[in-house]
Amino acid sequence: MTRALRALVGALGIAVVALIAWLTPPVSGITRALLGLLSAMVIWFVWRWPQLEQRLAASEEAAGSGSSGTRSERVATRPFDLALGFVTNFFDTLGIGNFAPTTAALKFTRRISDEDIPGTLNVGHALPVLTEALIFIAAIVVDPRLLVTMIVAAILGAWLGAGVVARLPRRAIQIGMGTALAIAALLFVAANLHWMPLSGAATGLSSSRFALAVGGNFVLGALMTLGIGLYAPCLIMLSLLGLDSRAAFPIMMGSCAFLMPVGGIRFVRTRRYSAPVALGLAIGGPPAVLLAGYLIKSIPLFWLRWLVVCVVLYAAAMMLTSARRRTRPSDRAARCAELEAAVRPSRGGE
Repeated sequence: MTRALRALVGALGIAVVALIAWLTPPVSGITRALLGLLSAMVIWFVWRWPQLEQRLAASEEAAGSGSSGTRSERVATRPFDLALGFVTNFFDTLGIGNFAPTTAALKFTRRISDEDIPGTLNVGHALPVLTEALIFIAAIVVDPRLLVTMIVAAILGAWLGAGVVARLPRRAIQIGMGTALAIAALLFVAANLHWMPLSGAATGLSSSRFALAVGGNFVLGALMTLGIGLYAPCLIMLSLLGLDSRAAFPIMMGSCAFLMPVGGIRFVRTRRYSAPVALGLAIGGPPAVLLAGYLIKSIPLFWLRWLVVCVVLYAAAMMLTSARRRTRPSDRAARCAELEAAVRPSRGGE
């Protein structure tokens, strides 16, 4: 990441915070504190990500890996990445979601390796989702205890989940993401056919339901690091527990806005992501969120949702097919290596 790009990411983050602060009506209490924390998270992320990326890249070069290029430097940011960030986050703001469409596009174009997709999603979409949360979280009332506790649970789940996913082999990630895409497609079908549970009327939950909601959000935060979007399953869970669906939106947006930067930084540390593609998503996304949130607000999305179902199902099939595909020579080589390692101690004893 060049110095100019680092400056651009930082300037974009500061501009987002300043513009939304100017456009947001006065708020009080927990909402003001939460918006302040979100603003601080934006500033921290746009500083920490480029700084950490530069430091790790310099360490790899000093260690001698700079001659062949790091994993994240084998491709450069392209106009496609910027356009993908703009389109997916535009429709994410309107309720379509960005993880599944982005995964499908990256898989179709073979833009990056399959094992780098989860990290790229969490790092690249973090700034646009923070922008969404800053815009919408001030407008809806929800129990502050439930809001804060569920956000903390999602952050912890993402932190632990990112550490696991960053160490998984390619085949495990392909199976996980293929399954995640299939689940996402089923959720889209349920939404399109109005199979979603009816909304309750509560803005808070009782003790037992409170605990179920917090535990569920911990799991959803961990699954976010594998590429399963949090919005739809969180909305279903909270609706089943009796919460007003409108009250679920601050929880969903706040959870993602806090957990994605935290989980994303873990992916940056382990180098299991594509920095150029994530950079394109991060730069292309916020303008689309601002456009959709302040100017467009809503458009008919029925047929687009069915198109997304078809695209995501096809991407799921491709991901699972890639996981099943095995090259026999490499399997034989692996078996030979295992046999050689098993025989070596007995040879040493002779």
